[in-house]
Amino acid sequence: MRPPSQATSTVTLDASGRAAVEALSDAIGAVAGVLAVEGVLQLIVDRVRALVGSRYAALGILADDRRHIERFITSGITNEQRRLLGAPPQGHGLLGLIIAEGRSFRIPDITRHPASYGFPPHHPPMTSLLGVPVRLKNRTIGNLYLTDKVTAQEFSEDDQRLVELFALHAAIAIENARLYEAVQHLAVIDERERIGKDLHDGIIQTLYAISLSLEDVPDLMDGSRADASARIDRAIDTLNGAIADLRQFVVGLRPEQVDTTDLTALLAGLSDQVRQSHAIDVELDLSRERIGLTAHARGELLQIAREALSNITRHAHASTARVSLRREGDDLRLEISDDGAGFDPAMAAPGGHHGLANMRDRAAALGGTLHVTSSGTGTTIIVRLPIDPSTVASPVESQEGASR
Repeated sequence: MRPPSQATSTVTLDASGRAAVEALSDAIGAVAGVLAVEGVLQLIVDRVRALVGSRYAALGILADDRRHIERFITSGITNEQRRLLGAPPQGHGLLGLIIAEGRSFRIPDITRHPASYGFPPHHPPMTSLLGVPVRLKNRTIGNLYLTDKVTAQEFSEDDQRLVELFALHAAIAIENARLYEAVQHLAVIDERERIGKDLHDGIIQTLYAISLSLEDVPDLMDGSRADASARIDRAIDTLNGAIADLRQFVVGLRPEQVDTTDLTALLAGLSDQVRQSHAIDVELDLSRERIGLTAHARGELLQIAREALSNITRHAHASTARVSLRREGDDLRLEISDDGAGFDPAMAAPGGHHGLANMRDRAAALGGTLHVTSSGTGTTIIVRLPIDPSTVASPVESQEGASR
C-alpha cells in the first residue's frame, strides 16, 4: 500500500486529468470560504464525493482519544436512510483500521477484506472503498471515507492523490472554522459583559433613581399636589430617556448624547438628574477647557460618574456630593466625593454588587486608574486618564472653534 502523500508532494496528471485538477482547485476554494463548522464539514463531504465521482462519502471526526468517531457526516444517502441506520458508527471494522493505521486505504471489495465488520440493517450496499486521513500538524482529526466509484469498479491512485491533497486543505478549513467560532463565542461573552456593565451602570441606576424619587409621592399628595405632580412629570421624563437609552443598547449603540456632547456638559446633565431625583446636593467643579476625548471614553467616564453618584445616593447617607473634572499635566482627573458615612474599600462587595469593580474595569480599559479612599467623613473616588495635550483647547479656542 502506497504511503500517504505529504504537503510537498507534486501531483502529475496527464491531459485527461486537467478537469480533475480544476475540480480540486474549485473544491478547495469552496471549503476555504466557509467559516461555520457545521457548514464546512458538510461541504467537505459533498465536495469530495463529487471530486472523485463516488456514490457515497462520509467524514468521521475523531474524539479526543483519537480512537473513536465523535461525529459522522454523510453525503449521498437520504435523511430517511440516516434515520433508519440509527447511531453513527463508532470506528469498528475497516473504519477502525484506517483510524488505527493512520494512512490511506484503497479496497476493491469491502466484504472480502479481513477487517470488514459487516453492515448494520438498512445500510445501503457498498463495494469499493477509499479511506484517507484528514491531518492537521501531524495530528489526525478525522477520516474521509468514499465508497462505490460510479464510473469504475474501484478507486484509482489518481483518486487517492486528489483526495489526499483535498484532505490537507479540508483540515485547514476545519481548524479555521473552529477558531472562528471560538473567537465569535469569546466576542459574544465580551459583548454580554459590556452590555451588563452598561445596563448596571447606566439604565438600571436610572430606573433605581426614578423609584427613589417616587417613594414619597404619596406623602406629597397629602400636602402639595403641585410638588407631587412635578415630581411625577420629572420621573416620566427620566423614564422616557431610559427607554430611549435601552433601545440604543439593544441595537448596540451608545446613547446619542454621548456622541455629540462634551464630557463637562454630560457631567452637568447627570448632576442635574441626581439633584432632581434625590434629596442631595451636587456641587460641580468642571474645567472650562475643552478636552478632546473619543465618544467611547466620554461614555465610560460618564458611566463611572453615574455609578459613583448612584452609590452615594443609595448607601452613603450623604447630604452633598461633589464632581470635579480637571486637567493635571498630561492626565485628566475626574473626582467624585461625598460627605457621607464611608465604607471599607478592602471589604468584598455583597453578592450581585459589582459597581466598584465595574468602575475599575472601565478606567483600566481606557488606560487609566481608579483610586478609592473612604472614612467616616466620606468617600472620594479619583479617576486618572492619560490624555494627549494637543487635544486640549482653552475656553477662547473652544468658543472660536464652535463659531466657525
